[in-house]
Amino acid sequence: MSAAHPGPTPDEVARRSTEEMLRGDAAGRALGLEHLDVGPGRAEVAMVVRPDMVNGWDICHGGLIATLADTAFAVACNAGGEVTVAAGFDISFLEPGRLGDRLVARCREVSRRGRSGIYDVTVVREADGDGDGVVIAEFRGRSRSTGRPNPALAEG
Repeated sequence: MSAAHPGPTPDEVARRSTEEMLRGDAAGRALGLEHLDVGPGRAEVAMVVRPDMVNGWDICHGGLIATLADTAFAVACNAGGEVTVAAGFDISFLEPGRLGDRLVARCREVSRRGRSGIYDVTVVREADGDGDGVVIAEFRGRSRSTGRPNPALAEG
């Protein structure tokens, strides 16, 4: 790139990469996921627990909390502009999410070497209104880059 056109900033790469990746995310739309923040190696995504998200014990289904955390992980590990996929993850549930709770997943990059990365996500019950800011779950994701650039970055 020339001095007149230095190319996108890291934050712009993160935003454009996220928009492209989420364009086809029907699951995220169905769950009402809200994308709050993205930047190099970080992301924040929220979800309100609806009646169709609770299990037989009247708490948020763990798979849906994992989906929320996995989405924040996906956004963060794709923010660098390369198509990146999950190689695996582990999640520990610490407290239940309940009907009406707004859960926020905050992801940060721990390490990235070559094509592999490690990311941590903390899911909290939002600390405003009736929320108490309590940690609901801790998630650790392992990523693997495909080595292909995100198509949004080729569009200029």
